[in-house]
Amino acid sequence: MHLQSLPQLVLGIPAILIALTFHEYAHGKMAYLLGDPTARNQGRLTLNPLAHLDILGTLLLVVAGFGWAKPVQINPYYFQMDRRKGMMLVGLAGPAMNLVLAYLAAVVLQLFLRFNIGGYWLATFLNLLVGYNVVLAVFNLIPVPPLDGSRVLAGILPPEGAAAVYQLESYGTLLLLLLIATGIIGRIMGPLVTLVLNLIITASGLAFI
Repeated sequence: MHLQSLPQLVLGIPAILIALTFHEYAHGKMAYLLGDPTARNQGRLTLNPLAHLDILGTLLLVVAGFGWAKPVQINPYYFQMDRRKGMMLVGLAGPAMNLVLAYLAAVVLQLFLRFNIGGYWLATFLNLLVGYNVVLAVFNLIPVPPLDGSRVLAGILPPEGAAAVYQLESYGTLLLLLLIATGIIGRIMGPLVTLVLNLIITASGLAFI
């Protein structure tokens, strides 16, 4: 998603902040529920956007249409369950939160459109809130470290495969930036974002049947 007009720029920034903040909060909260106090101790169990912002990731969301927040630090040795499965749940929590927010925003948008209330600016904000939450969920589920999808993949694979995924973490950020620069990420995400958006819009309409 690209911010192409003044209303989109004005309303897109808070939509981005909400999507990023709830995403990282969900990671920290899931880790805390599994027994890891690291996020709480570092002040990350908060909905204050300033605690979660990553400058590069936020700028990419504005300019390129996909990005990330400052990762929540997790110590899986605190988990009261299998560590790989715990990391998978922590990884899933952020994208899942974004999809829930996208659905709720879509339901509210459908409500306003059906009854012709709210006005242009509110409809634009809700559209952006849906879009950015979907983009953030899809982007983070790409199985490249340090994205959440790598944690999910490591939790699904046998231990040998998971070890290979973890070994990629040292080069993950470089690999991710390379995939972004070459446009590969954009080509992967385009159809997936469209698919998920269509599913959410359809599901939000079912709430009024």
